[in-house]
Amino acid sequence: MEIEFDKKSERPIELFDDQPHVVLSTVSRRMVTAGILLGSFLAALETTVVGTAMPTIIASMGGLNVYSWVFSAYLLTSTVTVPVWGRLSDLLGRRNLYLAAIIIFLVGSGLSGAATNIWQLIIFRAVQGLGAGGIIPLGMTINGDIYTWKERARVQGLFSMVWGVASILGPLAGGFITDHFSWRWVFYINIPFGIAAMLFVVLALKEPAKTGKPAIDYAGASYLTIAITLLLIVLVETSDARAWTNPLMLVAAASVLLFSWLFVRAEQRAAEPIVPFAIFRNRIVAIGSLTSFLVGTAMFGCISFVPLFVQGTFGGSATESGSVLTPLLLGWVVLALIGGRLMIKVGYRPTVLAGLILVFVSFAILSRFGTWTPRWMLLADIGLLGSGMGLVMLALIIATQNSVGRSQLGIATSLNQFARSIGGAIGVAVMGTVMTIGLASQQEAIQAASGLPEAEVAAIVHNPSALIDPAARSALKPELLHSMEKALASALHDVFLVGAIFAGLAVVAGFFLPKSWDAPAANQTKDRENDEMKCPATVEASEKFLLAEMTTIDPDNEPSIH
Repeated sequence: MEIEFDKKSERPIELFDDQPHVVLSTVSRRMVTAGILLGSFLAALETTVVGTAMPTIIASMGGLNVYSWVFSAYLLTSTVTVPVWGRLSDLLGRRNLYLAAIIIFLVGSGLSGAATNIWQLIIFRAVQGLGAGGIIPLGMTINGDIYTWKERARVQGLFSMVWGVASILGPLAGGFITDHFSWRWVFYINIPFGIAAMLFVVLALKEPAKTGKPAIDYAGASYLTIAITLLLIVLVETSDARAWTNPLMLVAAASVLLFSWLFVRAEQRAAEPIVPFAIFRNRIVAIGSLTSFLVGTAMFGCISFVPLFVQGTFGGSATESGSVLTPLLLGWVVLALIGGRLMIKVGYRPTVLAGLILVFVSFAILSRFGTWTPRWMLLADIGLLGSGMGLVMLALIIATQNSVGRSQLGIATSLNQFARSIGGAIGVAVMGTVMTIGLASQQEAIQAASGLPEAEVAAIVHNPSALIDPAARSALKPELLHSMEKALASALHDVFLVGAIFAGLAVVAGFFLPKSWDAPAANQTKDRENDEMKCPATVEASEKFLLAEMTTIDPDNEPSIH
């Protein structure tokens, strides 16, 4: 095999790039992997497990008027803290920060289980989310530290599998625990498994010690957190276009702009900014984050509005509407596992583009569906969407991690996940507004077809929950029900068309990705030279790893970087 050397570092690119940042024994790597997968499973499970327990919780505590905030508090804090956790891991180290994230998550879990009223539960769920915001991105970053890029391509699929399994098992586990034990154990059950995840990491993960006292950008972290928190609140509250008439929403939107400006100013002045803007000079990081943002808008739109389509136009039950997303999760998991091997063979860019095209085609088909659509066709199309997502997200994470040195691995990984989450929040808000406008535009046609008074029709158009409530649905006059089903299908056609537009823009962005990642030899050399001074044992193991690689090359299976 001809070895190519980097001109600046004078190190062999192919072999050096195939060296993990942190070299561990096989047993230690497996223990660390088990720990971070278990932690990721718990964090992912908490997004869905509470849903089936909530009716019992509300019956016990009351608080139906703030029902949604039990979910939103967790999602809010777990989203806004992602880039902060990622950057701090670059400055302070992964191991201790990951353990801190799990501890915060477990404290939030214990307090949530012990809550005595709905407001306590909302606050403690927010604490849970603070920890969850670090568990998943730091887990993926540690994965990037201890595996070579080809190993990452295979192992990363396990994270997708964990996410998919947690999403499927969450509602089932929540219902079972609530029925046979107590809703409080929906939260308490995290504690023993979380402690086990911590023990795996404590015992097996050894990383170079950080020397010196880093300059943490507290101002930047604060401004970013406030700006994103306000943005998410605005997006949640303005999914109905009429909410923009509320002066508080206008003030909140203006505050988002103000704190965003303060954040940019703080980052320009900080010695170690939370988001170093120079990282966006890296095309894979910049375009990869943009692609994740656009794909996130489409994906979360599907998750939010396809169940409504099933219940509102087909008259399906809540269980049926939830189960329609199962093909998405299965497609995601299977293609993520296959995608790792595919990426090794054909390269990351073709893998990303193939996934993006599948997502676009899926939404284009989805936008043509109506009340006449066979159920099997909808399920097949949702599976196609999940397959595309599995390919895209896996390849983007691997490419992003391999395009930066270890000193930027945490922030690069977290930015990709953060972009997807923010894209999802914006996508759901935009699509919700499109649906509201679409229904309102058909009010006269619905009134003409049903012959009902204007006030009665207007009430249903502006609050179409009657279509998904079996009792309310059965009470509607057949003429009105049929007209509303057609109107909702038409409005959701526009919603899915918006999703197709976002997916199409993602395809365009994907073509601007570099054809191959540049082996970051210069960055990695600098990181490695720093590590040599801090952890000689790790470096000695690294040298043995390289020597073994150089003396056991199979000429019939030469590695290559795409």
